[in-house]
Amino acid sequence: MSTSHSSTSPNSRNTLALTLKSLHQPGTPLLLTNIWSALSATAIAPLPQTRAMATASAAVASSYNLTDDDLTLELNLQAVRLIAPIAQAHGKPLTVDFQDGYGDRLEEGIRELIAAGAVGCNLEDWGREVEGAEGKGGLYEIERACERIRRVLATAREMGVPDFVVNARTDALLAGCSIDEAIARGKAYLDAGAHNVFIWGGSKRGGMSGEEVKKAVEGLDGQLNVSLKLGVEGALSVKELGEMGVARISVGPRLLMRAMEMVSEEVRRLHTEVGV
Repeated sequence: MSTSHSSTSPNSRNTLALTLKSLHQPGTPLLLTNIWSALSATAIAPLPQTRAMATASAAVASSYNLTDDDLTLELNLQAVRLIAPIAQAHGKPLTVDFQDGYGDRLEEGIRELIAAGAVGCNLEDWGREVEGAEGKGGLYEIERACERIRRVLATAREMGVPDFVVNARTDALLAGCSIDEAIARGKAYLDAGAHNVFIWGGSKRGGMSGEEVKKAVEGLDGQLNVSLKLGVEGALSVKELGEMGVARISVGPRLLMRAMEMVSEEVRRLHTEVGV
């Protein structure tokens, strides 16, 4: 059970959900600088450039010294309950990286997210409980993935947030599928009620290529989320991605990685100064 709930009313939560929806404009993308803690939320929430806030599950997991796959529903919710009041205090909608929805705990988790103050979530189609070739999970069948999106939205309606924003992530490319197959999944997810589609390119394959982004933008009418390769030389910029017509750009755990690199570098510099 949750230990603290949002003080906002369903009406005000749905107003924030509508705001989040409205920020997804193909060609003028919503840039989300993903956070992982109350401290990181406090750093970005007051900035006028921050139009909405989003967590990254891999970064949240790292803050607990866990891998992304080992982040539990309870720990994910714990982070959300610390972050959400900060987003609310600054009038910023919050969307949460909800991974694969935690199997049969999908509705339970969505209720807790909304009670905490979230008005949107990422929902992956790579299920940890799906039996894969190596026993480590696999893609949900398309219809089952769509059914899970519909269940999220039905739960949100019950909670008084009918405009809850689902950013449906597909890991089809990582599973060895083609960009056409990823787009087909994305179309099905939009038809099921998702507001946007996140095609995850993944670092192992070097992310999505420019041509794949252009093809996905066309196939999904711009309702596409891509991950920015923050700090990677030659990577597509925010400006370039916007010109391609995407609706949403996120940075995932890369902001946490850059922040930790800066901390480490500063510590090395300090030790050099004192001769240690």
